[in-house]
Amino acid sequence: MKDTAEKTSDPSRKLADAVRDVKNAFADRDDVVVDLREAHRMRLELLAGELAPVFADVPTDMDNFDFAISSGLQPRLWIDAVAHVAMGRDRRTYRFLRDTRIGRVVLAESTDMKVVADQVTRYVAERIVERQRMMEGGAEPAAAGTHRPAVPEAEPPLRAAEPGATWLAILSGLGLIAAGAFAGLAVSLVLFWDRIVAMLPALRQ
Repeated sequence: MKDTAEKTSDPSRKLADAVRDVKNAFADRDDVVVDLREAHRMRLELLAGELAPVFADVPTDMDNFDFAISSGLQPRLWIDAVAHVAMGRDRRTYRFLRDTRIGRVVLAESTDMKVVADQVTRYVAERIVERQRMMEGGAEPAAAGTHRPAVPEAEPPLRAAEPGATWLAILSGLGLIAAGAFAGLAVSLVLFWDRIVAMLPALRQ
């Protein structure tokens, strides 16, 4: 009985049990992460297979598309440098996302793979048309799911000033100069009034 009590109270034995339990917990969690990653990757591979004909039709001289599934904790099917498809937390919802200047926007989100595939196809088509327009001299963007921002109207051309307005401006300037001169004279009279009064008798002689 004494030996059993000593073994039960042995701190090293308790630590070893705790380490084993922690390792088992980590292993279980890693299994879950691996299962999630594999499930996400499998669904993205199905989507990539659905889009394979679209990817094959992209002009060979366009190198801005990726069409690759990245590895990691959350696999992604990259369309280009700013757009990708990822799976939602439920492992069934496809989310087509695009990074913009105002943040990440959702271009499509559905559990139906074909719905997202159609949106990706349209996005690829818009990128191709946008590139063609830029090569032809047009600069109109064709961002998927967005509208072209309103362009402000150009300012009206400058016109020569009319003769009457010119003379009016000259007279107004002269009036301001005269008013300033009178104001300065009045201030001078106030400041030097005592001296002027003292000088008057001398001027009369």
